[in-house]
Amino acid sequence: MSLVCAISNEVPEHPCVSPVSNQVFERRLIEKYIAENGADPISGQPLSEEQLIDIKVSHPIRPKAPSATSIPAILKSLQDEWDAVMLHSFTLRQQLQTTRQELSHALYQHDAACRVIARLTKEVTAAREALATLKPQAGLIAPQATPASQPAGAGGEAMEISEQIGMTPEIIQKLQDKATVLTTERKKRGKTVPEELVRAEDLGKYRQVASHAGLHSASIPGILSLDLCPTDTNKVLTGGADKNVVVFDRREEQIVATLKGHTKKVSSVIYHPAQSVVFSASPDSTIRVWSVSGGNCVQVIRAHEASVTGLSLHATGDYLLSSSEDQYWAFSDIQTGRVLTKVTDETAGCELCHPEGLSLGFYQTGYQGRVAHPGQTGFHGSRLSEEEKDEPSMPDRECLRTHHLHKKRKEICKTVCKTMHLNM
Repeated sequence: MSLVCAISNEVPEHPCVSPVSNQVFERRLIEKYIAENGADPISGQPLSEEQLIDIKVSHPIRPKAPSATSIPAILKSLQDEWDAVMLHSFTLRQQLQTTRQELSHALYQHDAACRVIARLTKEVTAAREALATLKPQAGLIAPQATPASQPAGAGGEAMEISEQIGMTPEIIQKLQDKATVLTTERKKRGKTVPEELVRAEDLGKYRQVASHAGLHSASIPGILSLDLCPTDTNKVLTGGADKNVVVFDRREEQIVATLKGHTKKVSSVIYHPAQSVVFSASPDSTIRVWSVSGGNCVQVIRAHEASVTGLSLHATGDYLLSSSEDQYWAFSDIQTGRVLTKVTDETAGCELCHPEGLSLGFYQTGYQGRVAHPGQTGFHGSRLSEEEKDEPSMPDRECLRTHHLHKKRKEICKTVCKTMHLNM
């Protein structure tokens, strides 16, 4: 049984009861009637909106309109509903196409922004590397000021070769004093071989204990030089084909510093025995002094016009000996970056300072040796004859011993490098 409005004879959506006539009405219709007449439509007695009582019923099922009782009327209703659905679908397709266009435009903008960010990041990194190379900072070694009149090369650095300032009597006396101290210590040790040194037959028993990859660039692989920190052998210094110098802590298994500044591969590296300073040489004709703690280049020594082929640190720790393809070897002060003396030698290929610091040894392929000793104005050289190679004098014997020590040191370094598998 369904309720029917006494006015419209239809099922009401919001039914209510009049307490005057007890009839059911559609609320909106009875409210209009009361507003116009102020009485009940059935009994005619006075009635107000406050007197109406709402009836709570479930949503009724409205009967079909008289127009939907025939087949043509039903078909027309279905056609109207289909047209409404198609119009709504067309509107949705238009909105989808607009959304796709907006999304595509946003993706293009995002890609362009990423490219710009990557380019700016690369430029900022290059600028920071150049700034770290050019900006002198106070450290263990005071950098040398570059005159404004010097021509600028790659990276904005002056390419003019440093002038020789000569071997002053104070420098020669310093070398001789150091040699005297070291000679006295050597004589105290005697001629016995120290027991802590590794024997040649023991080197063949070495086995790989660790492998450390990724120290240098994977796109330009290769480690060309290696040295160990004398005070902490867990710190390994490497020079790579990627133009970088890397200080690696083997115990912590992490890179302490990556030093960038060379424009060509790094062929030689040396770790200072007393300071947190390392040295590197490259075919770009420069020798660089790096601060490990600061991670920057504190000195650039320009002693040669061609590739630097050899590098050695003097026993005092204050001077560097270098050789080059320009057929010169140079003796430089690492504190000031100035070249003290240069000597031409067409056979100079690689060199090493004598452990006592008073002689400098040079050799090339075929063991063609040469010895240099300090004089009043510099170092004076003498070539080893065939007889002297067989029966060398005491100074030359020390130089040849130094040469073989340097060769053995390189073999040991290569063995350590192979042992650690540092990208060799």
